[in-house]
Amino acid sequence: MSQMNYKPGSFTLPFLVSVSFFGLILAVLLALHPPISHEDFVWRKPVIGSMFALVCVLGTLAVFFPNKCSRSFHLKKAEKHKNKVSQATPSVLRGHHPMCGRFSTHVFLLGGKMFCATCSGLFIGAMIVLVGIALFFFGNWQMGENAVLMVLAGAVGVTLGLLQSPLPMLQNSVIRLFSSAFFVVGTFLILVGVEELARNTSVDLFFVALSVFWLMTRISLSQWDHERICSICTLDSCSFVEWHAKREG
Repeated sequence: MSQMNYKPGSFTLPFLVSVSFFGLILAVLLALHPPISHEDFVWRKPVIGSMFALVCVLGTLAVFFPNKCSRSFHLKKAEKHKNKVSQATPSVLRGHHPMCGRFSTHVFLLGGKMFCATCSGLFIGAMIVLVGIALFFFGNWQMGENAVLMVLAGAVGVTLGLLQSPLPMLQNSVIRLFSSAFFVVGTFLILVGVEELARNTSVDLFFVALSVFWLMTRISLSQWDHERICSICTLDSCSFVEWHAKREG
């Protein structure tokens, strides 16, 4: 089958990954060495909480509309297939993945229906975070001395989410579900810890923007993983790939 080529030398994905991990390092450094001066802006927490809640809500669109989201953050795929386009109907999708054994670790079965493990984890994580936003940014939940631990735990969650696709040891549907949920919760833990330690609007806004960047990187890594799987496939033809190419061409 014609390969869905992603050029390893492409600048986009390495850039996203580099900036993402640089942001994680900044978060840890900020937690270990927080600024001394704090702001007294009374609406800071509600404003930041509202913005982050909006990010979470928009992020769930990736769960319900994965194909549209995929096109939005698409890492340019492939040249036109040299094989003849199959006249067969498009492959049946399961959890918006093709019915292919190579994608078996990407999905799980629940109630007789197939779901994407990553999307389901992102959705679960977003629901947990929305509750946390209500408690911390609009309620009286205080981190106190646990703020540094929150940032460190969040950094672990984001790192695990970003490494989910590249590391073979994480290729399991249950692990994908957990790491994706932990990834979203991790971004929240970092923001909450940073807010508690810095209490600075500019710093908070930076990490809200960084959370969006982390999500973009996570989506791009997932697309890279899908293309990598298809690129090593030995099938002579695949109606799913041809159908997907037609939609994007």
